[in-house]
Amino acid sequence: MTLFGKEEKKVEYLELIYDLIFVYMVGRNNSIMHHIDNGFVSAWSFAAYVLCTLAIIQIWTFSTFYINLYGRNGVRDHIFLFINMYLLYHMSTAISADWEASFYRFSAAWAMILINLGIQHIIEARNHRAAPWELKQLRQKAAIIFAEALLVAAQMPLYALTGISFAYVPLIFGIIATLFSGRLNVLVPVDFGHLSERAMLYVVFTFGEMIIVLADYFSGELTWSSMYFSLMGFLIVIGLLLSYGTIYNRIVDRDKTTNGTAYMMFHVFLIFALNNISVALEFMRDSEVDVLSKNLFLSGSFALYFIFLFLIGIFAKKRCGFSRSFVLILSGILLSFFALMFLFRELMYVNIAVSVAYVFLIFIILYLRGKRMEA
Repeated sequence: MTLFGKEEKKVEYLELIYDLIFVYMVGRNNSIMHHIDNGFVSAWSFAAYVLCTLAIIQIWTFSTFYINLYGRNGVRDHIFLFINMYLLYHMSTAISADWEASFYRFSAAWAMILINLGIQHIIEARNHRAAPWELKQLRQKAAIIFAEALLVAAQMPLYALTGISFAYVPLIFGIIATLFSGRLNVLVPVDFGHLSERAMLYVVFTFGEMIIVLADYFSGELTWSSMYFSLMGFLIVIGLLLSYGTIYNRIVDRDKTTNGTAYMMFHVFLIFALNNISVALEFMRDSEVDVLSKNLFLSGSFALYFIFLFLIGIFAKKRCGFSRSFVLILSGILLSFFALMFLFRELMYVNIAVSVAYVFLIFIILYLRGKRMEA
């Protein structure tokens, strides 16, 4: 298959190894959430968790877009990729329950990774002097990445002076600037087959981290209770995975012409939701966490996951698009799920069964819709 005269880009093995580092980092990042204060996660721990997770996924997004549009799987690309992999290890070792103690190490590695990505764009721009739109996009992306790197570097002396972290400023800047750059990206469409496959593989790797978390459900003495919760936890993971697989395999049009900005942004928050679900599954077995807190976090994580999964339906094949009535049905099911989770918040046996029922109901609805549209 070709796209605008180009051969379809294949996901290279080095890209997969690169993605695995991000999954490892997010797994370490989940440890930040284990600061429990009177049954609840501390506000500082949650803020640090959100910031670290989104910063990690944002770096992955910048890298993925560059590889998709301009990567040639050559020596130069490999060298820059290896440099980022090395720096990502420094970021990951700075992530811990006392994250603020490693603030400078995390921030310095973050800034250098962004500078490395910006330099890639500047060097690549020399190869597109005869292509004005590609040249303009490369320069604009480089400007955004360098500006964010500058903001990351600037917040380190501010932290030294005030003791307050402003790390959310460069992160928010990067997200907003990327969204606004989408107008220019319309003129430089991505290889959507490659981009969607990269996003899918990252989602699968994230599920791998969730499976590791689920392994704790199978530890300890074998009782009817442990068997029940391990089965319910396993079914939740399977149901979530099948729902994403249905969207990816049956509904998304991977031959679509698009700039990919919205698709990747949806995946940023979808992957973030999956990380939250992993943490929520850990909380389900933690007696120190308040029951209401467990339920709110799990329910909210499910809602976030399915909302952005449904938004991916914007990229559906023409026959598989989501109608307004279909969205209303899904919204009604979500509200019913929230009501049941709140009603049975004290009954964990019922609570987790309701979660399984909700996840599989959504999967069945999506599967039947995809199958019907293919007929």
